[in-house]
Amino acid sequence: MVQALPKELEWIARILQGERDLFHELIRPYERVVYMTAVSILRDTAEAEDAAQEAMIKAYRGLGSFRGDAKFSTWLTSITMNEARSRLRKSSRVKVESLDNADQQEDYTPFLVADWREIPSETLEREELAKHIEQAIQNLPPSYREVFLLRDKEEMSIEEIAQALGVKANLVKVRLFRARMMLQKQLAPYLKRELPQRRRWFSWLGGRA
Repeated sequence: MVQALPKELEWIARILQGERDLFHELIRPYERVVYMTAVSILRDTAEAEDAAQEAMIKAYRGLGSFRGDAKFSTWLTSITMNEARSRLRKSSRVKVESLDNADQQEDYTPFLVADWREIPSETLEREELAKHIEQAIQNLPPSYREVFLLRDKEEMSIEEIAQALGVKANLVKVRLFRARMMLQKQLAPYLKRELPQRRRWFSWLGGRA
């Protein structure tokens, strides 16, 4: 299990003893991951900002309950997820989904593929493709989108994500695999249409360009 950093534990102790301004330094490195976590669930930037702010407040108020048996960033991410999901339920905008049942077998095609990031780096830098990738990410079901963003954008480890979600690492791996498959499936038509000269890069999509 990944534990809190000694420096963070020291800062938390000092904050609890009255050095309140130190809390801003404690959370500064994690502001992006908190916001991106909220966005991944709510898909609304304004509401995500509110959720992120509320998560920070709840983290401050609950700082005394942090025991250091997980990284502070993991604990903070978990609080953010709970806050965002609570707002999502209250808004009734999106039906809460259970994405780990047998029905989800139809949501992806189990190609024998490599990592989605094997798309040529020079292509990924193109603005148009970047927009397609972002849209594809937003189209992922919530549980898959959360895991994908935390792993492939925020670079959290599988174990850290599992701790934040309160699930087993194997489930995180399954969700991440399926998320990548869904992204490849969404992006394949665009890539084949726009980049026919790179046929060799599409062998991982099933052997047909």
